[in-house]
Amino acid sequence: MVTTIQVDEILKKKLDSLKIHRRETYNELLFRLVNLSSPRNFDRESLVDTIEVLSDSKTMREITEALERFEKGAKGIKFDDLKKELKLNV
Repeated sequence: MVTTIQVDEILKKKLDSLKIHRRETYNELLFRLVNLSSPRNFDRESLVDTIEVLSDSKTMREITEALERFEKGAKGIKFDDLKKELKLNV
């Protein structure tokens, strides 16, 4: 079932600023936010990290650009290869 909700312009702008990429739907955004705020998923440190990333306009712009390149068929790098390249022990 699909339903419609009304939000004012201020809330809509805040929701828009929280989108991971411009094509993320409000349904996807709200689902993600609800899951993040669930007590079972609550981890203060990761929440702070998430807020920091979402608040950094340069990082968000770079993520958006990378997602757009990926959607257009750009090739990526495997996580394991990236870890080796950056010498990370994650």
